[in-house]
Amino acid sequence: MSSGGSGLAPHILHVLPQGEALAFINAFGNALRHTLVTADGGLPAGLQQSAYLKPASNFPSLEGLPTPGRMQKLARAMTPFDLVLTYGYEALDVAMAHTLFKDAMDLPALVHHETEPDRRGGLKRSWYRRIALGKSAGLVVPGEELEEAALVDWQQPMGRVKKIAPGIDTKAFARRPKKDGFRLIKHDGEFWVGAWPEEGAEEALLSLVRAFVHLDPKWQLIVLGEGARTRSIEAEIDRLQINDRVYFPGAVRDPAKVLGLFDIFVEPGATGGFPERMVQAMAASCPIIAPRGGEMEYVLAPQSSEWLFDPGNDTMLGANLLGLAKEKEARSAVGEANRARAVKEFDRTKAIATYRRLYSSAMKREF
Repeated sequence: MSSGGSGLAPHILHVLPQGEALAFINAFGNALRHTLVTADGGLPAGLQQSAYLKPASNFPSLEGLPTPGRMQKLARAMTPFDLVLTYGYEALDVAMAHTLFKDAMDLPALVHHETEPDRRGGLKRSWYRRIALGKSAGLVVPGEELEEAALVDWQQPMGRVKKIAPGIDTKAFARRPKKDGFRLIKHDGEFWVGAWPEEGAEEALLSLVRAFVHLDPKWQLIVLGEGARTRSIEAEIDRLQINDRVYFPGAVRDPAKVLGLFDIFVEPGATGGFPERMVQAMAASCPIIAPRGGEMEYVLAPQSSEWLFDPGNDTMLGANLLGLAKEKEARSAVGEANRARAVKEFDRTKAIATYRRLYSSAMKREF
């Protein structure tokens, strides 16, 4: 199992890696060897095959009933590695095989990762997690919502659950973007309200458009992301006659070159998991307006509490947006407080260091 006495770097098996896994792989380079099991059998975008990084070959299928024979095959496939990292519900059969055969086959430690709330839910899926994670060395979750699910619904011991928020490159967001460095040019005297809604947040975005109409004409609304522009939203913009003040620039490759241009960032609705885009806006010193409750209220600096609105309360959203637009000093103070919190709690360097400690502890081996 272990390569500890061979002089080789520890060998890590990643099953359906996502999110922070890619940053982790890049961060440690040749200090670890990585084998990846992915849905298409290739490597995710941004990773290139090398002597230290390769896709798995002939790994047993992740689909099928958890029969003893299939579980045994999955368990046997883990034996060459020093650590197994699984990601999401679709990788839980590997965790189940690990629980069933860990002692009999002397399997390496396993750490499971969950990044988004399980909207399908159900008692059956909760029970499967409870059993499958029975001998895992850790369960990584990004925030409060999933931590509660892990402790209550999945009944995991408190010592097993590790809350590690996705790391943000806060230094990149500290640099003020150029006003002409984006698809849109921010002219002198203009102020920008920015939003980056999740897919399917049409109602929340409609609420933001209706709230925005009351701002002074020098304010522009910039809505990032693909799929944000729908017929209903275009019709509402037409009705309110603000076509010349609302822009949909589309996908963003480098958020650090955009978010710092926003004078206010609005999260119009609840997010499906950890609000990473909002944390990026925090790192860019944006004052933020967001709905109360859920993960976002835990993430924001306390100075932002005055500008939170009750979910679905369009009147409150409009009042907060208008009030913050009129108060330059408040925007500056809240923005700086948000950045300070992002640096303290969500910096990528600190997240990577936390992963290093967790994985080293699981392997009982430093790297």
